[in-house]
Amino acid sequence: MELNKNKKLFNNIDSFDRNIYRKKRDIIYNQDSFAVKIGRHFSGSSPPEIFVGRYNYPNVNAGILSPDFFGNTEELSMPEIWHDKKFSIGEILTKRNKLVYGRFKAEVKKTNKFTKLMQEISMAYKPVSTEFFLKKPPKPNLEINKFSPIITNQAPLEFARIQENPKIKRKVDYLVSDTDNKAVSSIIELHKNNILISNINKILSAGLLGLKNNRKLVPTRWSITAVDDIISKNLLKKIIYYNEINDVLVFNSEYNGNHYEILLIPDKFSFEVIEAEIKFNNISGNSVKFWQDYEGFYGRKDYANEVIGAYYANRLALCEYLDKIKRQATALFLREIHNYYAPLGVGILRETCRDAFSKIPEKFDSLDEAFFVIQNRLRLNVNFFREKSILLKEYGKQKKIWDF
Repeated sequence: MELNKNKKLFNNIDSFDRNIYRKKRDIIYNQDSFAVKIGRHFSGSSPPEIFVGRYNYPNVNAGILSPDFFGNTEELSMPEIWHDKKFSIGEILTKRNKLVYGRFKAEVKKTNKFTKLMQEISMAYKPVSTEFFLKKPPKPNLEINKFSPIITNQAPLEFARIQENPKIKRKVDYLVSDTDNKAVSSIIELHKNNILISNINKILSAGLLGLKNNRKLVPTRWSITAVDDIISKNLLKKIIYYNEINDVLVFNSEYNGNHYEILLIPDKFSFEVIEAEIKFNNISGNSVKFWQDYEGFYGRKDYANEVIGAYYANRLALCEYLDKIKRQATALFLREIHNYYAPLGVGILRETCRDAFSKIPEKFDSLDEAFFVIQNRLRLNVNFFREKSILLKEYGKQKKIWDF
């Protein structure tokens, strides 16, 4: 839904930032200057990272990503590290540009020499020294979208080999070897053992989890959402039996143009995300586009088609917190997007929400008091969020047993 500039809509809009859009233009349209100079043969430490595409499924492009140097290269790949070190969008794009994507054709249910190599690398939790031979030099066709990791420097793979034994955690090795355990159970077990979400994504994507006859490559975009969804649904099995929180709680966090205000309300579990992207334009005027998805106490059966992957990343952060405090609540996530000129994937949104929940919450006796404080941190008028919220429309209509 597009809304034109409106005095009632905008609460605290900054002036049009030409530098932001100049950066975006330079990145998207001047990719030749963004390229790295790597030949057909090189060696380096894969972060570790793999990528499985989804186009033409089940016959997809898959491959391994690596720079042409050795060392601690995890920061080229991990949203957890990006957020922890507060890397800017420009810094992350620069780091991603150091990776070369050596790709090959794969049928998701079949294995070949490249698939087996990719699987070994996906299991590692530390960088893996790898040697690459490419059929042609990499092309700087930068691929930026909000569903998948940023990919550039693509080239068809001719040959590759690992130059050291990958460092694999015992629990990962055990569950990958267990071909009688379902993928859902393995993902839950990995999370319980503090394996990073980014690593679980890669292991699932490489087709290393689940029953022996059911294993197959999973496109990276699908694996990211699947892991967030599976873990949060499992946590909800416990959360729906916890007592409700006693106060209205507010959490907030911001990273790289993504501002979150998270409202927890004393009630049975329900969850809603409302996103608002502010577009600055000094010619046609500022505008806002909204997206929204929600679920009630009994969950939802269809995919969150508007908020998409961010919905499940947000829900995971929420469920981790509610399980930690052993309470349930109705949750409203308000995301305000501004100057986010190159989407970095839902991993940074998960980490931003986790950061919000790591802070001491603000406590209020009423929703009006909470929204009054939230308004001070938003650029938009908070009433637009309140009016759009489906959960707020329903809040208070269901009587509790002690009301009778």
